[in-house]
Amino acid sequence: MTLTHSRAGSATRRPRGTARQSRAGMAFVAAYVVLLVAFGVLPTAYAVYFAFTDAGGTVTGFANFVSTAHDFRFLDAVSHVAVYLAFWLLSLVVFVVALALLLHSLASGPAGKALRFLYYIPGALAGAASVLVWLFMLDPTVSPVRSLLGVLGFQTFGEVIAPGNLPLLFTIIAFWTGAGGWIVVMYGALNNIPTDVMEAARIDGAGAWQTAWHVQIPMLRKWIVYMVILAFAGGAQLFVEPQLLSLASVGVAGRDYSLNQLTYDFAFQMNNINGAAAVSVELLVVSVSVAAVFVARSGFFDAE
Repeated sequence: MTLTHSRAGSATRRPRGTARQSRAGMAFVAAYVVLLVAFGVLPTAYAVYFAFTDAGGTVTGFANFVSTAHDFRFLDAVSHVAVYLAFWLLSLVVFVVALALLLHSLASGPAGKALRFLYYIPGALAGAASVLVWLFMLDPTVSPVRSLLGVLGFQTFGEVIAPGNLPLLFTIIAFWTGAGGWIVVMYGALNNIPTDVMEAARIDGAGAWQTAWHVQIPMLRKWIVYMVILAFAGGAQLFVEPQLLSLASVGVAGRDYSLNQLTYDFAFQMNNINGAAAVSVELLVVSVSVAAVFVARSGFFDAE
């Protein structure tokens, strides 16, 4: 009788605990929805409104998009961002996956623990602070690696930040700041690969390279797609690096190097809020479209 009563009490307690968990989950989701609406949906709707109207609030259709596209700086900014994204995404995919595989192979030793900690350190710096660190590193007169810069043929700061070098420099800065977190994410994904799959590969005679190429990397596919989507969205909004570099170089890098810099110039130098909103909406549409293509082609939401 006591056992029966205990089981009955347990059965009645479970729904209560489940209800509490459900309420807690709803509270967290509600808080997220409020923040999403306040800082995501409403600003986006506001930008869309400005993009399709003029300063007086009259609907102008695509006039703002056409006028900004005819700006003499627009196509240059598009090409700059496109080249940077090519460097950034390629380096991110190749080096993050390679370093995550290396970290996974060293996970059992002290070297793996030390690397996991070191990967976090650059990400602790905010974007602006990171650029300031690299401004110091790239100036041959004060850099601790001035000998390396000299070997590469750079004697002055202006030579280092020549316009042709900027996509590579921005890629190095972005990788140094943001890749560490992705390496740790990929390392966690590698740990979730079933051990029986890895054991089967070893039994079949697969070496480290074959296991990585035919087993681990394919099973990381969705994580890689997720990384590329977020990296593309962030890279398309390139702003802090060229803006600070422009200030530090007294305009050598240009204050309209990227599309986000161009929107800033439209809004705060030319008082053209509607044109700035139009470029911002274009960036949003491109980022969402690229994300949709990657999600659709990769089967991102397909059940394994």
